[in-house]
Amino acid sequence: MQTTIATRVEPGSFFDLDRADPALTRLREEGTHWAMPFALMENLVQSGTPYAEHARTLRSEAVNVAGAAFDWLDAALPVEIAGEINLTDYEIAEHTDDRRTALSQALQRLAAVHPDGFARVREFVRSLLWVGLRPGVRTSSLTSSSDPALPYVVVFSDKARHHIPPNTVSPEPSPLFLAENLLHEGTHQSVSFHVLQHQVFADGYSSQTSPKIEIAWRAGQGVARNQFWEIDRTFHATCVYNQLLRFRRTELDRDDLSADERASFQAAYDEGLPAVRYLMRELELLGEYFSPHGVELLADLRRQTDQL
Repeated sequence: MQTTIATRVEPGSFFDLDRADPALTRLREEGTHWAMPFALMENLVQSGTPYAEHARTLRSEAVNVAGAAFDWLDAALPVEIAGEINLTDYEIAEHTDDRRTALSQALQRLAAVHPDGFARVREFVRSLLWVGLRPGVRTSSLTSSSDPALPYVVVFSDKARHHIPPNTVSPEPSPLFLAENLLHEGTHQSVSFHVLQHQVFADGYSSQTSPKIEIAWRAGQGVARNQFWEIDRTFHATCVYNQLLRFRRTELDRDDLSADERASFQAAYDEGLPAVRYLMRELELLGEYFSPHGVELLADLRRQTDQL
């Protein structure tokens, strides 16, 4: 399967956690490996906040699946980190047997049924941050999220076991829905890595001044930012949709889904296919905002979209 973006972290690059960097080396030697992504965040954000030092107060429970090791973070979420990645309304969810089982089953499903997707997740995801709303907070919970400022870390809540964004909600929890949400955020991280290391957009491109693409299926959300997307956000979404539609198609072709899982994946697939085709057309109309490398990526993304 062709890919629009790199599927491997380049050795020796900024994102290579094994490179000979003093901060990364110290964290490795001290056994606080889970803090390494936060050391990268210090360089990306450049706020002067020692995020890695704050992250050292976290704990890590290892989740080992198919030869890959993930850090499932625990303890109190430092306020300095929560504020930077818009998690001030959240706290780290308790590690329970039920959540542990769901997480293992989701990753095992990716490894066994979606090896390309699992390879992407194991390459671009190191830390898992399962969160829940703080007591007394009255707002809708996130399903899953990731932030380009914090490489290798994906955030999700209990909702990720029920919700296939944007609009499919199941009354029954399933590790398959969690698997999709993990792949969703792992793909976002891989796109972020690529965009930060390669010139994808034309000289002078700015999200602040970017032309906006109308997203009709978000019209009911009441938030202007969700109804009109910048070019870079649309590019991210188109890359992600291409991965997730393949995931859904593979699941629908299997015979081990429950009736609820099948109905949910079918609804999500039927909604996602016209959405990705629309986003692809809109991006091609705005090709002038891409670099020569970005135009090549668009052509590859078109080939992927046509194969769906």
